[in-house]
Amino acid sequence: MDEARDGVNEMAYQMQKFSWVDYVVFVFMLAISAVVGVYWGFMKKQTTQNDYLLGGRNMKVIPVSMSLVASFVSGITLLGSPTEVYMHGTQYAFIIGGIFLMTIVMTQIYLPVFHDLKITSNYEYLSLRFDNRVRLFGSILFAFTLVGWLPIVIYVPALAFNQVTGVDVHVITPIVCLVCIFYTSAGGLQAVVWTDVIQITAMFGAMALVAIKGTLDVGGIGVVFQRNLDSERIEYPNWDPNPTARHTIWSLVVGGLVYWLQANAVNQTMVQRYLALPTLRSAKWSVFLFCFGISVLYCFCLYCGLLIYARFFDCDPLQTKLAKAKDQLLPLLVMDVLGDIPGLPGVFVAGIFSAALSSLSTSLNSMSAVVLEDFYKPFFKKQLSEKQTNWLLKGVVILLGIICLGLVFIVEKMGTILQLTMTLEAMTMGPQLGVFTMGILMPWIDATGALVGGMCGLITMAWWCLSAQLAIASGQIVHPHKHLTVDGCKYNFTVTEATTPNPVTVEVSPVLHVSYMWYTLAGSVIAVCVGLIVSQINRMRGKVHVLPAPKLLAPQLRRLYKEPPNPGDDSYISAYGDKKEQCNKRSTSISMKPINKIEEIG
Repeated sequence: MDEARDGVNEMAYQMQKFSWVDYVVFVFMLAISAVVGVYWGFMKKQTTQNDYLLGGRNMKVIPVSMSLVASFVSGITLLGSPTEVYMHGTQYAFIIGGIFLMTIVMTQIYLPVFHDLKITSNYEYLSLRFDNRVRLFGSILFAFTLVGWLPIVIYVPALAFNQVTGVDVHVITPIVCLVCIFYTSAGGLQAVVWTDVIQITAMFGAMALVAIKGTLDVGGIGVVFQRNLDSERIEYPNWDPNPTARHTIWSLVVGGLVYWLQANAVNQTMVQRYLALPTLRSAKWSVFLFCFGISVLYCFCLYCGLLIYARFFDCDPLQTKLAKAKDQLLPLLVMDVLGDIPGLPGVFVAGIFSAALSSLSTSLNSMSAVVLEDFYKPFFKKQLSEKQTNWLLKGVVILLGIICLGLVFIVEKMGTILQLTMTLEAMTMGPQLGVFTMGILMPWIDATGALVGGMCGLITMAWWCLSAQLAIASGQIVHPHKHLTVDGCKYNFTVTEATTPNPVTVEVSPVLHVSYMWYTLAGSVIAVCVGLIVSQINRMRGKVHVLPAPKLLAPQLRRLYKEPPNPGDDSYISAYGDKKEQCNKRSTSISMKPINKIEEIG
C-alpha cells in the first residue's frame, strides 16, 4: 500500500512544473493590475462620486462589455464548468439558450428603466417605486450574498495555484487580495474596468492555450469527440418535463433565463457598469456583446471538460487521488499538457486568478456604491463633502476586502461551506428578482406587498435550498455521474472505496428533488404571488393605491399609465406626492419640458 501511495505522490510531484518563468508571468499580471490602479487613482484623479463609481457616466462600450464578461466569470466558472462536463456530460451547454433570451428581456424591459432614471445603485429604484423599507431589504440581500460569495471566489483559484505549484493557500491569497484592494480603492470603476480588459484577455488566452495544445496532445479534435461520444458525454437535448431531472432543456433555457436575469439585469455589480455608459443605446449594445463574450467563454470551458475526459478516459484522476478535488481537474490537465513549456502554466494560473480578481474588484466597487447610496444617504441627513464621500467609498473597499480575506481562512476549515454558500446565493437571487419585477411590471403592487412577498420568498427558499443540500450531504439525494474507469492507469495507486451512505429509510419530500436550476424561478414566483395577495388585501381594507410614475415602469407599460385613475381625486394626489417629488429630481436631466403634472413624468 505504501508503494502504491508513493506512486500517486510521485506522479503528482512530477506534474508540479511551475518554473521561474511561470512565476514571472503570474507576477507580471499582478503588477499590471497595480499599475492601472496607480494610473487612475493618482495620475487621473477621481474627483467626484460620479467619477469613482460610474466613470463619469462616459465609459466606452467595448471596455465595459469586456469588463462585464471578466467580472461575471469567476474562477468557480472556469474550474467548475469543465468538471460538470467531465462528470455529467454536455447537457449544461444548453443554458446558452437562456443567456440569449435574457439579452432580449433585459434590453427591452429592465435596462431602460434603470438607465433613464440616472441612478447610481439599482436599489435606489426600490425607494422610488416602493419605499426605503424595500430598498433596505434589497440592499441587505445583496450585501449578505456578496460577503458569502467573495471568499469562495478567492479560495477556488488559490486551490488551483496550490495544485500546480504546491504553494500554500495562506501565502498566495493575501498577496493577490491586497493587490486587488489597492487598485480598486485607488482607481474606482475606471481602474476596475481597464484591469478587467487585461484580465479577460488573460482568461481567453489561457483557455485557448489549454484547448489547442490539449487537443493536439490527445490526437486531434476527432479523438476528443469520439471518446466523449463513446462514453455518452455528448448529449442531445433532454426534453423530459419532469422538474426533478437535474438538467433538461426546459430547466436550462427557462430556468436559465430567470437565473441570468437576476445575475445580469438586477444585480448591482452588473447594472453599475451599464449605468456608466452615456446612452441607453450603448448600454444595450453592451448587453449584446456581453452575451456573445460569455457564450464564447462558456464554449471554451465546456470543450475543456470534453478534453479532460479524452485525456483521462481510461484513468480517472479522482479515483486514483491524483486530483484531490473535482475543481482540480482542469489544473491537472494544464500541468499535463502545458507543464513542459516554461511560461504556459503561468499564463493559465494568471488567467484563473484574473477571473477571481475581476469578480472581487467589481464586487468591492459595487458594495461601496450600495453602502453610500442605500445604507447612508436614506438614513442620515448629514451631507458629505466630496472628500468625505471619497474616503467613505475607499474605506468600504478596504474594509470589505479585509473581511473577505479573513473569511477565506474560515472557508478552508469548513469544507461544506462551499456548497452551503452557493445555496445562499440561490436563496436570495429569486426573491430579489421578484421584488424588481413587481416594481417594473406590476404597477398595482404596493410597498407592503413587495416587502412581504420578498421576505416570504426568502424564507421559503431558505428552507427549500438548505433542506435539499442537507439531503444531498446525507446521501438521501444522489445525482449519478457518467461512467469513469481506472483500468488504463500506468502508475501505482490505491483505490479508495467510495463511501456510500447507508440506505435511507426516511422518505424525502419530492420538492427537495426539484432541480437547482428552478430555484431562482421558484423564489421569484413565490415573491410575486405573495406580493399580489398582500396588495389586494390592502386595497380591500381601503388603503389608497399609489400608482407609480410612468418612468418607473417598463417602456411597454408607460403609455397605459399616463393619467391617474381619478385625476381630480385629491386623496390620490396627496398619497402620490412624495413619489412625484423624488421622480422629479431624477427626471430633471431627462425630461424635455417642466414637470407640472404626474402624467408628464417620463
